[in-house]
Amino acid sequence: MQVNEILKQREQTHGKFEDYATLNIFLLEGFNEFSVRRLSMSQRSALMMIFSKIARIGVGNPNEADHWRDIAGYATLVADTLE
Repeated sequence: MQVNEILKQREQTHGKFEDYATLNIFLLEGFNEFSVRRLSMSQRSALMMIFSKIARIGVGNPNEADHWRDIAGYATLVADTLE
């Protein structure tokens, strides 16, 4: 499959890249306004990935189950380090 075909296919589930990028940066910048230094690197990284998935849900297909599974997966990875 060619790159352009893949990108067109992903746009159906992930939304337009420009819209995704705008929402993702908005979420990240809003989060960074607060003190994130108290979070571990894995917690910060997981939250960044979760924001990415939230942005995909916001501008893409909110009924794409993988977006929701990914959020649960990143949250589980952090929760496992806390137990």
